[in-house]
Amino acid sequence: MASHPSPAPSPLRLFAVPALTLALLAGDIGPTSRADDKKPAAKAPAPVNLPKTVEEARGRARWLHEVVHGALQVMHRDFFDEDLVERSLPSQSLDDVFAEMSRSHSVEIRWLGVNATRGKNHLPKDRFEEQAAAALLSGQTEYEAVEKGRYRFAGHIRLQNECLKCHVRDRTTLEDRVAGLAIAFPMATE
Repeated sequence: MASHPSPAPSPLRLFAVPALTLALLAGDIGPTSRADDKKPAAKAPAPVNLPKTVEEARGRARWLHEVVHGALQVMHRDFFDEDLVERSLPSQSLDDVFAEMSRSHSVEIRWLGVNATRGKNHLPKDRFEEQAAAALLSGQTEYEAVEKGRYRFAGHIRLQNECLKCHVRDRTTLEDRVAGLAIAFPMATE
């Protein structure tokens, strides 16, 4: 993806990513999230890996808040400013949120191209991401590892027909494609 010029981070801009992340983590975004889908809603899975302490819960809440807050801010900046001549793609707007998560919380987030990507900067950058891309392409919804004191996770992102005109310009079919979101952050040492 081409570099996206943006102003210095502002509190307003940093709201957009937390909202999207909260929706992603809550399972509200995905194959059955559209109101016009006729599929019955899947039963919510039982909670797993709940925080054991208030400190753990507070840390998760702060990350989610930052992502949602940042996502809301950049969406308003990039999609509702009538004076803005060049519009951003949603993924470009979220790159600003990802940068703030890295700066403020040491959480690295990046788009991972699997079988639909526009730019070289979304291709797997190391062995973990190569293995994650293969796992996501094979139908897994997530892939994880711990490397050098960092937790690494890649989650499935479905690219449906509406996305393909940009992500797969030379396509010959309209089936959904696969992308991913790669997330990494340090783990506590004991």
